[in-house]
Amino acid sequence: MDAKGNVDWVEVAETPLEADLLEQWATRPECGAIVTFCGTTRRSSSTGHDVTELEYETSVELAEGRMREVIAVARERWPDIVAVAIHHRIGRVLLGQPAVVIVVSSPHRREAFEAAQYCIDTVKKGVPMWKREVWPTGSAWSQEAHDIVSVHDA
Repeated sequence: MDAKGNVDWVEVAETPLEADLLEQWATRPECGAIVTFCGTTRRSSSTGHDVTELEYETSVELAEGRMREVIAVARERWPDIVAVAIHHRIGRVLLGQPAVVIVVSSPHRREAFEAAQYCIDTVKKGVPMWKREVWPTGSAWSQEAHDIVSVHDA
């Protein structure tokens, strides 16, 4: 926690993500807005197969470091945001389960929405995360790969 009471919670883990727990954590008496984004495993895929699960791989240390950078830039752009959590799953993530959860609280909704949007967009572009799509008869690494960009350039 910094002098303004700002708090960050970054985590990359194989355990299921709990959006409600993060929302409770981000609830603060000075905040009138809490925005939550849950990115869940969906059936459709660019491969045309019906996906049953995803498998994510990364360097936890590197990914968490990048996620902290994302939050730092968000705090520069929206100085009124208070609590920010970015959690990402690795390993198997079944259909319908969250792969990423982002929660931002702030005194007002505009900042919370904009900062949450920035965080998910930048996590997708700036955090090295590899995704394998799995279906009943096979699997493949996602074709949606792209170069990893600096969080400042996202």
